[in-house]
Amino acid sequence: MRSNYLFTSESVSEGHPDKVADQISDSIVDLFLSKDPEARVACETLVTTQRIVIGGEIRCRPVFDEEKFQDTHGWAPGARDEIEQVVRNKVREIGYEQDGFHWQTASFENHLHGQSAHIAQGVDASGNKDEGAGDQGIMFGFAVDETPELMPATLYYSHQILERMAADRHSGAAPFLEPDAKSQVTLRYENGKPVAATAIVVSTQHGKGYDEGEKEAELHDYVKRVVAQVIPAELLSNDTVYHINPTGSFEIGGPDGDAGLTGRKIIVDTYGGAAPHGGGAFSGKDPTKVDRSAAYAARYLAKNIVAAGLARRCTIQLAYAIGVSAPLSLYVDTHGTGTVGDDAIEAAIDRIDKLGGLTPRGIRTHLQLNKPIYGKTAAYGHFGRQPEGDLFPWEKVDLVDDLKAALA
Repeated sequence: MRSNYLFTSESVSEGHPDKVADQISDSIVDLFLSKDPEARVACETLVTTQRIVIGGEIRCRPVFDEEKFQDTHGWAPGARDEIEQVVRNKVREIGYEQDGFHWQTASFENHLHGQSAHIAQGVDASGNKDEGAGDQGIMFGFAVDETPELMPATLYYSHQILERMAADRHSGAAPFLEPDAKSQVTLRYENGKPVAATAIVVSTQHGKGYDEGEKEAELHDYVKRVVAQVIPAELLSNDTVYHINPTGSFEIGGPDGDAGLTGRKIIVDTYGGAAPHGGGAFSGKDPTKVDRSAAYAARYLAKNIVAAGLARRCTIQLAYAIGVSAPLSLYVDTHGTGTVGDDAIEAAIDRIDKLGGLTPRGIRTHLQLNKPIYGKTAAYGHFGRQPEGDLFPWEKVDLVDDLKAALA
């Protein structure tokens, strides 16, 4: 590992078109899980100028049953209207009431249909066969002691800048802000620790006139104040370079300015490039899809390993095959920071019974993932969030004692 370097991560706001798509997809997941905790959902969303399109496969008999509801092509009476209302409410919650994208007047198309029987037969438990993974794939989890949340500092601060701006936009404290925004933070590391912010990039959609003169200066000053609230003072200096709306005007934004699709911001969703990503997106998928649930489990393991003081940095990899319950492999890498061997940590994880062998069912049961908890994950990162009630259970550090006991 290099000790001295520059590293950069970016984030995007809830109003970024790809994040609009993610949030719509996860609002559908939550809707179906609220109807049936065993619902199967794979929902993709496209948003563009005054248009919202959803499609994918579902299995949720209170909502969609091809045999029971043949007269409405598989949909329960009123179900399609309820889905449309959930989608429109999500867009309104984000704040889009623009000519080019408006929650009330945008056209809406629903192309969801029943789940493939060939996929279902591989995932469903039957006879002596346990529930299998919903697809093959590799998933990574990561934790590092750069922040109290055990997240890469560059990504954590990028998220926090945009969250603060969104809160001010919603409260009316910054009425000149519109929903679409991006941020980027570059930190200089010495001896593997962040010591200075060298560059901050913020591009935010804004009201008319905030691209010149006094209004532009007001916007720039506001962004610098937010940055100072988020990034520790010891990392900022007169040498920190700011790029605020570097292209100039940013009045046209969101889906009107650029099409958005579910799953296009997977590095923003995870670790900002500081750790590997297996490739699968999270949003729009129910927790039988290991793209989502096993990535959450891998983060849970990595975070608890660092929280237990077993390492300062940890990467976990899990691998699965479609229709097979047990993971094909478990890999731990503490990047030379471990207090015990990586192989010893792997063996300790295998000895913790409450993890259920890290099967899809075991992960869902331990982390209680069959709940409508996913809407909050779809903006500002799936990791580094504060667990509260049923939300973000993979961020808990309640496995510390188990790991220590398994290593004793």
